Amino acid sequence: PMPICHVQENVLQRVLQLPVVSSTCETLQRKYSSTKESHPLMASVCEVYERGVQGAGALAMWGMEPVVRRLEPQFAVANNLACRGLDHLEEKIPALHYPVDK
Repeated sequence: PMPICHVQENVLQRVLQLPVVSSTCETLQRKYSSTKESHPLMASVCEVYERGVQGAGALAMWGMEPVVRRLEPQFAVANNLACRGLDHLEEKIPALHYPVDK
């Protein structure tokens, strides 16, 4: 039986837990880390970028918080629909349950 979304379940978390997605993310993270270690100039550029993204993300979340609270019921409905769609995809595409190399 395929997993069914529960109220507290987040479709993004489910997608990130799929082996095909998580193995791709791990590979990209390893390549990113090794590039930073191999190229000092690239490392400094990456660190500036990472700090900028963290700051922008915090600012965006702070600004969006009231909107998110008001739209919470709609997000819950959209999340539920997305989870059902993911259930269907997982059922129809078994390859989603295998790492990229398989």
